Amino acid sequence: MPTRIEPAAAEPAVVGQQESLRQRLLDCRACTLALIEGLSDADVTVQSMDDASPSKWHLAHTSWFFEEFVLGPYAAGYRVIDPRYRFLFNSYYEAVGARQPRPRRGMLTRPAIGEIVDYRRHVDEALSALLAGPAPSGALGLVELGIQHEQQHQELLLTDLLHLFAQNPLRPAWRTAPDAESAARQQAWAGASPSPADATEAKWVGFEGGCFEVGDEGDGFAFDCERPRHRVVLVPYALADRLVTNRDWGEFIADGGYRAPHWWLADGWARVQAEGWHAPLYWERRDGAWVQMTLCGELALDPQAPVSHVSYFEADAFARWRGARLPTEHEWEVAARAQPIDGNLASSGRFRPRPAALDAQAPLRQLYGDVWEWTASPYCAYPGFRIAEGAVGEYNGKFMCGQFVLRGGSCATPQGHLRATYRNFFYPHQRWQFSGLRLARDCG
Repeated sequence: MPTRIEPAAAEPAVVGQQESLRQRLLDCRACTLALIEGLSDADVTVQSMDDASPSKWHLAHTSWFFEEFVLGPYAAGYRVIDPRYRFLFNSYYEAVGARQPRPRRGMLTRPAIGEIVDYRRHVDEALSALLAGPAPSGALGLVELGIQHEQQHQELLLTDLLHLFAQNPLRPAWRTAPDAESAARQQAWAGASPSPADATEAKWVGFEGGCFEVGDEGDGFAFDCERPRHRVVLVPYALADRLVTNRDWGEFIADGGYRAPHWWLADGWARVQAEGWHAPLYWERRDGAWVQMTLCGELALDPQAPVSHVSYFEADAFARWRGARLPTEHEWEVAARAQPIDGNLASSGRFRPRPAALDAQAPLRQLYGDVWEWTASPYCAYPGFRIAEGAVGEYNGKFMCGQFVLRGGSCATPQGHLRATYRNFFYPHQRWQFSGLRLARDCG
C-alpha cells in the first residue's frame, strides 16, 4: 500500500496572523459602509468636481480592487458578479484595461447603491472563504494592501463628500457635531486681534543636523514609495511646536497676503488670479465674520484650530510671509519618529481639526491627525526604488511627477493607518483635502 502523505498543518502563529488579518479586513469593510449611513442615493451618486469621486464609486472601486487583485488570481472558482464592473470601477490601472473616465464617474446612476452593497457582500463572502483556510502568502500580502487601500478611500470618501455638500446652498451636515464647543469659540469670528486668554504662540523646537536613515525598515506593512530605507544629510533645523492656526491665517489675509504677488511662486500667483482665491477653501464671510463648511455643516470658524484646506501654493506663500519655510519631508520624519502615533484621527469622531492641547507632553503637538502637513519635498522615488511587477506596480510609482509630499494624517484618516514614514502626495494647487502646515526654519 502506498504511503499517504498528509498535508502539513499550518503553524499556530501563521493561523493566528491570518485570522487577525481576516478580522481586520471585515472591520475595515464594515467601517466603509458605516460612512454612508443616512445618505440618500443622490448623495452617494453625484460628483462635485473632476478630482472627487461619488461615495458610491468609492464603495464599488474598493470591492473591485479585492476582486481584481486577490479573488481573481487566488480564489478558485470565484464568480464575477458582473463583468462590466471591471470597466466601471477600475481607477487608473492601464494593465487591467479600459475604464470609465474619472471626470464622468458621477454619470453612473446605475448600478444603484443597493446593487453596490450587494456587490460588496459578494466580494466579502468570497474573501472570507479564501481566508478560512490556509491562503498563499501572495494573497495575504494583497489582502493587506487592499485594506490599506480601502482606508485611503475612506478618507477620500469623506473629503469628496465634504466638497459635494459645500456646493449645496443648504449646507447639509454629514454628521452632527459630537462635542459641545465653547460658546465663545463658536461665536462667529470676525478676525480681530487675539486676546491674552486665547492666544497660543508657537514655540520653536530645534533638531540637530547629521546623517540619518529615513524610509521604512521593512517590518510590517508600508507602501512601496516609503522604501527603500536610505541615508540623508540634514543641517540643523527647527520646527514649530504646533500647526498654523485659523487665527494665524486671518492675519495673513488681513495683511493682504492674497493680494501681494511677492510672497507667491509664479504658478501659485497665477492660480490666485485665475480662481479668485482670497481665503482657504470652505471659508466664507457671513455678516462680517468667518464661517467654515465642515462635515458637521457650516460652523463658526474656530480661530485656534489648525487652518485646513489650503494648497501647497498657499502654504508656501504663508511661510514666506512669516519669514519661515515649509519643512522637508525628511526633516518631518526624523522629528516625528520619536513620538507616538496619536492624535485627532477619524476614530475621535470629530472629523474636523481641533486646537492644540496646552498640556501636551510631546515636544511637537498635533504631529499626527488634524491636517496633513505640506512639506517642501517633491514626491519622487527614493534611491533604489523599484516598481512592483504587474498592475499593482501602478499604485504609486507612476505618479512621481509634479506633486508634493504631505505627512502626518488628518482628522479623516483611519486609526492604525499611519507611520512616521507614510508619504501622502497631491498636486500643489489642490486643496479639498484636510491639508495644512507646520512652519520650519534653519538653525545656525
